[in-house]
Parts: sequence; C-alpha cells; structure tokens
Amino acid sequence: MNPKIAIPLIHELQTWHMLAIQNLRVEFGPRVLFSDLSFVVQAKEKISFAGHNGAGKSTLMKCIAGIIEQNAGDIVMPRGCEVGYLPQEGIHIKGISLFDETMKAFSGIQELQTRIDQKSAELEHLDSSSPQYLALLEEIGELELKLDGNDPAKIKPQVESVLKGLGFQQEDMQRDCSEFSGGWQMRIAMAKLFLQKPEVLLLDEPTNHLDFETQIWMENFLKSYPGAIILISHDRALLDTLTTRTIAFSKGRAEEYAGNYSFYEKESAHRKEILIKQYKAQQKEIAKAEDFVNRFRAKASKASQAQSRLKQLEKMERIEIEDDDAYMDFRFPDPPASMHSVVKLEGASKSYGDKVIFPSINLELTKGEKIAIVGPNGAGKSTFCKLITGEIEPTSGLIELGGKVLPSFFSQNHADELDPDKTVLETVEEVATREAAASARSMLGCFLFRGDDVFKKIGVLSGGERSRVALVRMLVKPANFLILDEPTNHLDMQSQDVLRNALSSYTGTIVIVSHNRDFLDPLAERTIEFTPAQEPKVYHGNLSYYLSKKEDEKNAHTTTQAATKSTPSGSSGVNRKEQRKREAEQRRIRKEKLAPLEQKLESLEEAIAEYEGAQATLTEHMNSPEIASNGEKMQETTMAYQAISDKLEKAYSDWSEVSESIEQISAQLDAMN
Repeated sequence: MNPKIAIPLIHELQTWHMLAIQNLRVEFGPRVLFSDLSFVVQAKEKISFAGHNGAGKSTLMKCIAGIIEQNAGDIVMPRGCEVGYLPQEGIHIKGISLFDETMKAFSGIQELQTRIDQKSAELEHLDSSSPQYLALLEEIGELELKLDGNDPAKIKPQVESVLKGLGFQQEDMQRDCSEFSGGWQMRIAMAKLFLQKPEVLLLDEPTNHLDFETQIWMENFLKSYPGAIILISHDRALLDTLTTRTIAFSKGRAEEYAGNYSFYEKESAHRKEILIKQYKAQQKEIAKAEDFVNRFRAKASKASQAQSRLKQLEKMERIEIEDDDAYMDFRFPDPPASMHSVVKLEGASKSYGDKVIFPSINLELTKGEKIAIVGPNGAGKSTFCKLITGEIEPTSGLIELGGKVLPSFFSQNHADELDPDKTVLETVEEVATREAAASARSMLGCFLFRGDDVFKKIGVLSGGERSRVALVRMLVKPANFLILDEPTNHLDMQSQDVLRNALSSYTGTIVIVSHNRDFLDPLAERTIEFTPAQEPKVYHGNLSYYLSKKEDEKNAHTTTQAATKSTPSGSSGVNRKEQRKREAEQRRIRKEKLAPLEQKLESLEEAIAEYEGAQATLTEHMNSPEIASNGEKMQETTMAYQAISDKLEKAYSDWSEVSESIEQISAQLDAMN
C-alpha cells in the first residue's frame, strides 16, 4: 500500500470508530471477568451493557474510563477523543457553590485554544499537499468547532438550563455543594458531564437518584446527545427508549444484539432455543460415536474405525449450555387478615423546626390496595413511609393503623442497621416464620445471593448487597401491609421481575416509593404525588394515568398563561387591534422567513443522511481485501471518501447556520407574544 495514503486512511477510520475494545482481558485474583473481549462503538451510537450484577459491566466501564487498568488487550480511541464517566456513587463535593462547581465543566476552553495554537504552529512546517497536512487541518477544524460551541456569553444560560433540568432551583445556585445529599451530588456530577459533552459518555445507573420529571428531562437530553453513549441501567423504560444496541455479558463472554433491551430479551431467548436444539443434536451424535467405540474397540476388524471415531470425539468442539441463573417465582404466603381500613391520616403534618415537610395530610388506605408514592426528592415520600409505620411521630394531627394490621417496612437505611457479624442466611432466618425459613436460601437466590454467597458476613458486603439482604429480610416477615421505599435500586432485571410478580399476586396492602417506571406501572392502582410543603394529591390510576394527567395539567396551564398574555385585564379595543396586527406579522414571518428555512433544514438533513451512508459504504470498501491489496483502487476509494467527507462537512456547517437562523427567528416570534 502507498504509505502516503495510509496516514489519512487510518485517521478517517479512527474518526469513524469512536472506541474499539480489542482482545481485552480483566482479572480479579483467580477470577477472570473478561478474556479476549472485542467490540467497536461507532460515533453517536447509544449502547447498553446488559447482564446480571457481577457480570463485569461496571468494571468494563471503569476500564474504558481509565480508572481500572486491564490485564491485557487495548482500548483504542481517536486522538482528542474525550471520555466522560458517571459512577453509581461516591461523589463528595464541598467548599464551592453549586454554580461555580458546575462551571468547571468549561475549564477546558483555554486548553482547547492552546491545542489549536500548537496544531496551527505544526501546520506551518508541513507541505500543504501532504496527507499529514490535511489530517492536521481536519483536527484543528474539529477543535475550533468545540471552541465555537463554548461561547462565554452562552455558558451561564447553558449551566442554569441543565441544572434546572436536573431539578435544582434558582435559589440553589450559590449554595455550597456540601449542603446537598449524595443523590443531589450525583446530579451535580451529571450536570458537569452533560455540559462538557465528551465524545463518549459512560453512565452507570444514572436514574438511581432521579425523580420522574428529571428522568424524562434526562431522556430527552440524551436522545439528542451528539456523542456516543454507553449506558448501564436497571430501568427497562430508559433502555428501551434510548438505546439501539445491547451488549450482554455473561460468564466472561459478550454477545451483541442490534436493538434495545426488550429486543435483547426476545432475541437472547430465541438464540438459547436454537443452541439447545444444536446441543441435543450433538449429544445424540456423541452418544452414537461413544457407543460405536465401546462396542468395537476390542475387535481387530473394527479397531481402526473405533480409534478414528475416538479422535473425532476428542477434536469435536462441544456445545455448552450454561445453566440459567437461579430463577424462581416466589409467592407470599396468604397474609393475616386485617380490618378494611389499613391506615388513616387526619390533618397529619410533619415539620423539622421551620422546615415544613407537609402541612396536612387527610388520607385513608384500605385493605388490598396497591399504591404508588411519587414526587421529587425531598418532597417527603420517605417521611410519609416512616409516619405510617410509626417510626416517627407527626408534628400534629392523627395517624391510626387499622385493627390487626401488621406492617413491614423496607428502607435503604435498614441496610445499615444489620449485624455485621452475622451471615446473610442467619440475618434472614432470624426474622422469618418457620414456613419462610425453609425457603430462605431460594429466596436469597432470587435476589442474587447464590451458592456460598449466603454464608458471607454482612460486614464484608457492599452497600448494594446489604440493601438486598434487608429487602429479603423484610419479605420473609409475616405482614399484611408492605411499605417499600425504593426497593429496586440494587436489583438486576431478573430480580425486579421476581419481586414484581410476587407483589402482583400479594393480597395484602402495598405502598411503594419508586422512580422505576417499568416496575411500578403494572402494580399501582392509585398514585399519590408529594410536592414540597404541600398536601399530597391523589390520582385514581396507575403511573401511566398519573403521567398522562400531569401532561394534561401542564398543557392546560400553558394554555391559560397564553390566554392571559393575549387578553390582559382591562385591555381595550385598541389593544385587541394591536394584537391582531402582531399576529398578522407573525404569520408573515413564519411564511416568508421561517418556512423556507425549515424546508432547507429538512433537505440538509436528508443530504447528511445520504453522505453518511456513502461514507459507511466506502469504509466497507476500504476494509475489503480486494481494495486494500490494490494500490490504485485504494487511492481512488480514498479520494472518493475524502470528497464525500468534504461535502458532509459543508452540509454540517450549513445545517448549523440554518438551525441558528431558525432559532433566532423563533426567538423573535416568541418576543412578539
């Protein structure tokens, strides 16, 4: 191959692939998490890592982020590619305001300018017709695009927009970060990552500390994110909405699926069925061969054939069927009977000093109800759970449990109260009924404690593992009123399904606080929304019903605001005349200026899609042995690729200009209102 062609070609292929994992091996002591793991992440792809807890998803993400070093293999990225990583936990920020900490996301602006200056100086020493010159020029262009996107005049509104989208209020901006809880500190880290816009964004359980409204904002933000995203989540709704490719990990291997999580579940089951059929056919073949060998190896006339069959068996690549992870559906025993009224609250309020959690609650929960508790963090959901279980007393008002009601409460805090010197099994068995104790090991298996895991001491478990023990401990207690505060935070998909199925058939009363939409929606019959310092609001339906009603309320509020704007009190006929003139002018601007730009934008998007498709085809050609071995064809293909790249770059630039013009005109139209 002509060496002058090789340099830009490699550069082009690198920029086409954001990330390449090549023959990766990761070990922890004698345990091999991955061996010979390879896959490629394309630019702008949105990928999920799937697999049970402990399969190595988070470890691999840490390797890609550079936090853990692999034992062998390579993680290859194009030069200048930035990777941003959001861990599950462990963010602790203090001594700086929320706004100033978030502004650190733009600390690389000066570094960008320095890199541009350095590259520009290098450019002066290169032949302008050389491939190296073109490659360096393209790199400078990419850096300048990044710099243009960080206009200092636009930074403050960007920061405030992202922080508010993640649930912070204007009055929070100057608060010290140490005043925020761990969940809110994770949101600060998330805001910085979103503002930095790294080419590869790694998110490990990003919804764990987000309420519904913030989850929806985050989903919409990530849908239009310009870089590649790799996501680990136990929120099926998020995975199905966002991702288009799934990489599933099991027992050191990875399998790729060209679809979201629901597609992966169906396709993996289909692949397993095919593998089982192949396995059974092979076992029959092996049995026949072994029978032939055993029957004829002692006969001189057949000995050579028997030996040949034996060698074939030894060389045969055996199909292995992995045992499915321990999976069982458990059912709660029939709960003890209770009175119809399970708990009644009359004028119940809760305050801590001057801080009002809720001013008053008037509510009754009745036998057999399944109730979802929703609302933003800090609105009092967990406080409500502690009130109805008697863990804390109301500031005023009455809370009364019904006759024969036996509550059982799961809270993340209960995990910290477990005896560190007892084993997992002992911790569960000590509170279980005789009937439940007999199946304690099986139930622990449903929640990821398998084999000898049940004999581990509580003191050596991670926070997530202790939380799962606390959940099982709560489930084996005799009760007819279950209160679950974020029960799915540390459960994989399979364990979530087990728990949801059990709760669906449970005949007692259930109250669930959760931000997991897929888990909560099939269970809830009534939804109670908590809002800071306000009386909770009841919606007589499940989560989908609640979200639909909230959207209706939002639209009605917007319509009312618009009507108030257009017909202010005391408006005269003259004002109405002015309003009609403004509306006519708006229609003219939309028709003469906005509509042509929108048509142009649509055409540019179609052209970009065609150019990107052509790029992909040419990349395949350049990778084919026929082209790679023919210098002349390779040069022609490379030139064609460069021509398409130039057109694509021009289309991107035009798209950016047209988009900006549309934004300006839209802002002008908004101002006219």
